[in-house]
Amino acid sequence: MNATAKHRIGVAGLVAAALVAWAPGALAKWVNPQLLLTPEQLQKNAEKSDWVVVDCRDLEAYLKGHIPGSISLGKPCGKALRDTTARLLEAKRYEEILSRVGIGNANHVVFYHGDMKDLTDATVAFWVMEYLGHDNAHVLNGGLDAWRKAGLRLNDKPEKREAATFKAKVVASRLATTDEVLKIARGQARGVQLIDSRTAPEYRGEDIRSVRGGHVPNTMANISHLDTLPKVKDPKAEKMVATAYLDPDIAAKAFEKLDKGTRAVAYCQTGTRSTLTYLQFRLMGFKDPANWDDSWRVYGARLDHPVADEQWFDFAKVNSQLKALDTKVKALETAAAKPAAK
Repeated sequence: MNATAKHRIGVAGLVAAALVAWAPGALAKWVNPQLLLTPEQLQKNAEKSDWVVVDCRDLEAYLKGHIPGSISLGKPCGKALRDTTARLLEAKRYEEILSRVGIGNANHVVFYHGDMKDLTDATVAFWVMEYLGHDNAHVLNGGLDAWRKAGLRLNDKPEKREAATFKAKVVASRLATTDEVLKIARGQARGVQLIDSRTAPEYRGEDIRSVRGGHVPNTMANISHLDTLPKVKDPKAEKMVATAYLDPDIAAKAFEKLDKGTRAVAYCQTGTRSTLTYLQFRLMGFKDPANWDDSWRVYGARLDHPVADEQWFDFAKVNSQLKALDTKVKALETAAAKPAAK
């Protein structure tokens, strides 16, 4: 492909070209390939009565066009299936939500995203279903982008299913608690791999998103979720960007130093990005993976919790910057209110 053709295709075309190269043999390399579907696999099963397809984007995006037969939870899955602090709801609440939208224990449930910005909405939903003990949860690899590239149509007709009955069978091991992580941090727990899915600046305490920055002591590895996904060159930004597809070779390389037979706990800022890590662990055949739902937002705010590379949020600096900004805004408002010179 010459430079002109690449420029015309842009990022979307490059993703498609990359998929042609690795998609046919990719699923065979996952230990649990059934968790990740291709558009063709989804199309084959989507109309079956025991399959439910869930669009994890916001309602506005869903109404503009979605996979035929798919339902919406009324808001992004990450918000619909967690509380306002981005943490798990009570099991009974999940039973009510899932039953109301027509998801029962006998259903295969497929979650899909639109692009990178809502990829983790699909992985949050996948993890929640697994935590609830639902063994037939899936994610559409590449989401809506892959569906379109497969030449499959969309529908703008909202879908509503009849209510069903869902009963949770919580698998507690798939949720790591702050108590468990504290034991790891204090060297009181052995045989657990703690993986930080945040960016390197967050890990080092340079990007502070809680009262304190840094990471949990005894974290085994910092593997940003962005570094576990295929990347293509964005011709406009002229840099490599992650794409919302999962690839077994890239995941294997990213997590090559981890032991699949040992418990692996992933965390990030809010336990959201780390659900992608959880899904990858499941695909790769890790025996005891878990997501730490509290993650850094809760941990970093507790002053009695030990922190490595500890940095404190500079409230005085931020207040000073806000005051300076307020002064500039008032000056602009005053200038705007003055009558124009004749």
